[in-house]
This record gives sequence, structure tokens and C-alpha cells, in this order.
Amino acid sequence: MTDASERYILVVSHTGRADSIDAAVQVVEQLRAADITPVLFAAERDDILERVPDLGYVAILDHDIVPSELELVIVLGGDGTILRAAEIVRGYSAPLLGVNLGHVGFLAESERDDLADAVKRAVARDYLVEERMTLSVRVKVGDEVVYSSWALNEATVEKASRERMLEVVIEVDGRPLSSFGCDGVVVSTPTGSTAYGFSAGGPIVWPTVEAITLVPLSAHALFARPIVVGPDSPLAIEVLERTDGTGVLWCDGRRTHDLAPGARVVVRRSSTPVRLARLHQGPFTDRLVNKFELPVTGWRGPA
Repeated sequence: MTDASERYILVVSHTGRADSIDAAVQVVEQLRAADITPVLFAAERDDILERVPDLGYVAILDHDIVPSELELVIVLGGDGTILRAAEIVRGYSAPLLGVNLGHVGFLAESERDDLADAVKRAVARDYLVEERMTLSVRVKVGDEVVYSSWALNEATVEKASRERMLEVVIEVDGRPLSSFGCDGVVVSTPTGSTAYGFSAGGPIVWPTVEAITLVPLSAHALFARPIVVGPDSPLAIEVLERTDGTGVLWCDGRRTHDLAPGARVVVRRSSTPVRLARLHQGPFTDRLVNKFELPVTGWRGPA
């Protein structure tokens, strides 16, 4: 049994990259100097040991401790690494603190240059926790649920073959809205509105707005525009029987399930949010400007 006074912080990194390993070693050493036990996955520990044999003691998740004992998860990488970490602690209280080592890194809270300060604030528990809405995703064939998953960013129904088009019908609040042929459909949370949905021409939704967006991909229809619905409106995408081919469901680009003609994907708000640790409380507008390097020259501010 572990000591109740012991503090455990999980460090998640992309160990296929040298800069990520270096950052992980820096965090491990800084946590240990603060009398906090660093925690790693066994596989990531082994990858780091190949580069840094004198790593020292770290606890191993699911061997030495369980996820419920974690105080915080420090994630070193881009949004993909943060999405992987979100799978691990889903349903537990430990929030995610992302340090961007990737490109845009919308989910991250700090950049590589601020790593030491981010860890210092994590040690001092100097952060706020923000809960982000997630999606519950189910695939039904007839009356049977054949697959269940969830998404922090988006659930996407896509055509499985490059040369085949999906024929789908969209449903909102239990009522049909429109049918069309398309390359796919993206259903996003506000968090995911700056990811795949944004790339497909969908709106950017502020994280404080509770909503779900639906964005068709290359739809062959007059009425196939992005829509925004309330958080309690269930959405469904049915792959019509006349579809000449198959589809595939992706949740956050990580979890997948094949969709035969007749499959029905039901997406609704999940009761389990993802918790993010926030070091900065600036407006989301500033985050957009910084991440996308938007031109704001000439702005004079409110009179």
C-alpha cells in the first residue's frame, strides 16, 4: 500500500523524439528534487533508459501505483500526446498539464521554453482546473450497440475507400435533417473545433460555449453546411444502405471502428469531462492569435 502523504505526478512523453526524452528527464529530476515521486509508463521508462541510463527511481503506472493515486499528469508533446494521456486518466481526478513540443498545440498550456516554470507551478499546485466537454459515441446496427467510445476533440465518420462516396442521413434531436453523399462528417466539441472541424471549414467555438458542431466533408448537396447544436441535442449519422462501399468511425483519430451500410453512429454529450490544468487565464482570443499567428496590427483597442 502506498503512503497517503506521497505525491505522484505522471509524466507522459513522445519517447520517439530526442527532445521529448530530454524534456521528460528534466521534469523527472525537477519533481524528484521537490520530493514528488515521478511516474512513468513501463515502456516509456525503458525508452528513456536507453538514452539516459542513470535516470534514477521512478514509479511505474499500474505496477507501483494506480491512476486514482495520481495528483497530476504532465504531458510533453503536441495535441496527439495529450489526447493519448486523456485516455489514461479518463474518469479519474488527475488533470492534464500540457507542455507543447509539437506545432500548434492548442491543448497545451505552456511551451518548451517555459517547462521549468510550469513544473515549478505544478509542484506548488499553482494552477486552476478547467473541465472540457467530451462526446459519447455509440455505433448501432439494428437495435444492437456494437461499439462504444468517446472523444475529447471529435468523432468522424469517413469513407473507407478513396474512390467511394458515403451516402449518409443526418439526424438531430431524433429527427432527420438531410441526406447527401460525402467524404465524411465531423462532429466536434468546442475543444475540437480548432482541430479537424476547423480544417474542414467549421466554426471555431469558444471553450466556454457548451455546444456540438457538425461539419460535412466534401458533401454533394445544397444544404450541407456546418451546424451548431446545443449540448443536449443528440446527433446521429446513418450510413445509408445504398452506400457503395463502407465507412469508418474515428474518435480523436485514435480509436476506430468499421461501418457497414446500415450502421448508425449516435453522438451525444458525455457525462465524463476531461480535466485540464491551466496556468494562464487570458482570453481565448489571445490563444487564437498566438497559435495561428493572426494579424492584429493596427488594432487600437476599445475607445
